[in-house]
Amino acid sequence: MVNDKVILAYSGGLDTSCILKWLLDKKYDVICYMANIGQDENFGEAREKALKIGASKVVVDDVREQFAKEYVWPAVQAGLLYESRYLLGTSLARPCISVGLIKCAKENKAKYISHGATGKGNDQVRFELSCYSLWPEVKIIAPWRLEEFTTRFQGRQDLLKYAAQNGIPVSVTPKAPWSMDANLMHISYESGILENPDNEPPSDLYLMTIDPKSAPNKSVKIQIRFQNGLPVSVETGNASYDNPLDILTFLNKVGGEHGVGRIDIVENRFLGLKSRGVYETPGGFILHTAHTDIEQFCMDKEVYRVKQTLRDRLSDYVYNGFWFSPEGQYVRNCIALAEESVTGVVKLEMFKGNVFVLGRSSPVSLYNQDLVSMDKHSDFSPGDATGFINIHAIRLKEYNRFQKQNV
Repeated sequence: MVNDKVILAYSGGLDTSCILKWLLDKKYDVICYMANIGQDENFGEAREKALKIGASKVVVDDVREQFAKEYVWPAVQAGLLYESRYLLGTSLARPCISVGLIKCAKENKAKYISHGATGKGNDQVRFELSCYSLWPEVKIIAPWRLEEFTTRFQGRQDLLKYAAQNGIPVSVTPKAPWSMDANLMHISYESGILENPDNEPPSDLYLMTIDPKSAPNKSVKIQIRFQNGLPVSVETGNASYDNPLDILTFLNKVGGEHGVGRIDIVENRFLGLKSRGVYETPGGFILHTAHTDIEQFCMDKEVYRVKQTLRDRLSDYVYNGFWFSPEGQYVRNCIALAEESVTGVVKLEMFKGNVFVLGRSSPVSLYNQDLVSMDKHSDFSPGDATGFINIHAIRLKEYNRFQKQNV
């Protein structure tokens, strides 16, 4: 309807700038929402660009603290790892941004939210499912799924032509031949020349991490303290950090300087497509390595195995856009309960792309040095192992007998 308010998730790039103008052409009153989630962005320049195109208002929302504390930290606590490799940096950012979008919409009495996510990707699902979970009445405008829009704009060249026709400023520097998404936790790279999974990533692609081969020849040591599975402090030889944002910022810096946290994978998108992604997550990788170690040190064996099953389920939920789902909340609560015993300190060393665990300590660990020692029996009776082995051998012996009978 004419002059209805729309909150546009705005980045300042070509796509969302053209979507802004297209929405204005459709007679919407457009308010641009930009979430500062730790990306390297000139927000002032982007604000001026949006206002020049015709946005009635631009909201720049600093959500870095919330992102670190309310999304990254629970992910570290849960040990989230999609398909055993991806630390979910982009996936975790989307529900955080969605909270800001909904808040902006309600404060400005808008009933529409629009975004520039592609119709083939995961982000459209993550944004929209999060928004519907938070505000079921919201209406979504997704131009890249509208026939009217996709018929007019096949891709970048059509957008560039539209931008030129409408006086939309476009960066004069050549666009990198790949797509990039950055936040406090990571940078992801996909599309363009990376769509051929056999193409090696160019050396100038990486922005957060140095090439491990060029990393310093001297290692760096740190220690990370956990309480109930959550990082509470990081200490180095001459500094300490105890705020989630400061911890992650520091670990990104030191990890990046030592080439930590690069992966190049082919993953399964929620829509069923396989896609190739290159990621660098220095701080997240360091935290994941440390948490995995202290978790196994402190947690009961069978609780750990149940928790790992829940971790894999929650990783899928987060990747697929179900952060705010009842199952997502339930599993997070279950994992948080299991993590109540995960408290202690992990000592780490970083060197040329590697993170080495040097040691760990905890006041509540189930590790019993006297019991496990090879130098004394303590409360362990070696003879008990004979019965233990014999009981487990029954099944194997019976299977052997079965095989011989059926040869």
